Amino acid sequence: MAFRTLFHRYRGPIFNFLLRRVRNRDRAEELYQDVWAKVIERCGEFRGDSKFSTWLYTIARNRVIDYSRRMKFRTYSSLDAPRRDTGAPLVEQVANPGPSTEDLAQGKTLKERIAEAVEELPEDQKEVFLMRQLQGLKFNEIAEVVDVPVNTVKSRMRYALDRLQHQLGDLREQPS
Repeated sequence: MAFRTLFHRYRGPIFNFLLRRVRNRDRAEELYQDVWAKVIERCGEFRGDSKFSTWLYTIARNRVIDYSRRMKFRTYSSLDAPRRDTGAPLVEQVANPGPSTEDLAQGKTLKERIAEAVEELPEDQKEVFLMRQLQGLKFNEIAEVVDVPVNTVKSRMRYALDRLQHQLGDLREQPS
């Protein structure tokens, strides 16, 4: 019963955290299942020294790190290899007849601009920013999850905010 309560309470926040980190719904779902498998496997290790949410985010973060490491060494298919969905090689795919890249760039929404700016943050800053802004974790909780001092977390957040302000500076309202 307690597990079910925890599972339902953290279902959305943990999945969203994973999705924002890997940016692929299928991968996020796989990692999400892996996180809960680890929780079940290691439930005897949780001693209550920290909040359950901190322990859970630590597991989720470690799953993302492991996934990222595996992806660095992944081999890529040849452009001449037939694709599973169409059977045709990627090199023979026709360009999208939709709007030009220039048109798309000019029509970007604010949300897209912010998402891109966040994606361009260095990994340590992006991680802290997402945990703080989207997951609502406190600085001391983030420090426990990423295993660094609280002041380091605050510095990373400050650098992230400075970088975002610089990257999105053209979005400021101009004086009338």
